[in-house]
Amino acid sequence: MRVALPVLHGMIPDSYPTVAELFDIIHEDRELLVINKPAGLVCHPTKGDVYSSLISRVRLHLGPDSQPHLVNRLDRETSGVTMVAKDLDTARELRQLWEQRQVEKDYLAVVHGHPPEPHGVIDAPLGKDEQSRVVIKDCVRADGAAARTEYWVQYGFTHGRLPFSLLLVRPMTGRKHQIRIHLSHLGHPIVGDKIYGGDEDLYLALVEDRQTPEQRQRLILPHHALQACELRFGWRGQKSVFRAEPEPWLVSWLESRNSQL
Repeated sequence: MRVALPVLHGMIPDSYPTVAELFDIIHEDRELLVINKPAGLVCHPTKGDVYSSLISRVRLHLGPDSQPHLVNRLDRETSGVTMVAKDLDTARELRQLWEQRQVEKDYLAVVHGHPPEPHGVIDAPLGKDEQSRVVIKDCVRADGAAARTEYWVQYGFTHGRLPFSLLLVRPMTGRKHQIRIHLSHLGHPIVGDKIYGGDEDLYLALVEDRQTPEQRQRLILPHHALQACELRFGWRGQKSVFRAEPEPWLVSWLESRNSQL
């Protein structure tokens, strides 16, 4: 369930004369807050703006005395289901489920091209990309940590005469940038991926504030097309399922496709 505008608690700085939307709430109870994180928002603060990170917005929502804890994290440009525990004990319980790989995670990804098979498993170890100019970039390497990703092609389509595919992706391990690296390794990088899309200067141009209109056009979308669409796990004797819909910019682009194959 999407909530357009959650009730805010606490003071909003004078620089924000109107109340802005903080996030879409999927679920909230006494111990847990589940959010559809928007693309382009980091999970932890990188600057002083109270709107600059997900956790700072959560504090605005819960109040100045709250002590929220992120249970899972998504990359800045990845949108979708993000869980926040309202106390440390709940956070420890849920993080243990992640560590024990008892959480099933499904993602939607739009990739370049058409994978030759409708279903596949990518089993390729990941580690630091020592040849890259991007400090945070990893890659497939023989001495890396084991990583496994399963995917299903939902449909192929064309957009502006270019081939794309919508995939349902399920990571079996939780390595950094795993889905993005694995799909790029498969030969079908995620649309809009500035690091693993084939030209890492697209990322460097963004962080160095020198991105050109031509580079933005090459990226096609404002953010990479990866959505954490569902989490499933058993907790306290019950099956929990949380779902998040893709953001309007991605839905609109998909709906404007030329044809579905």
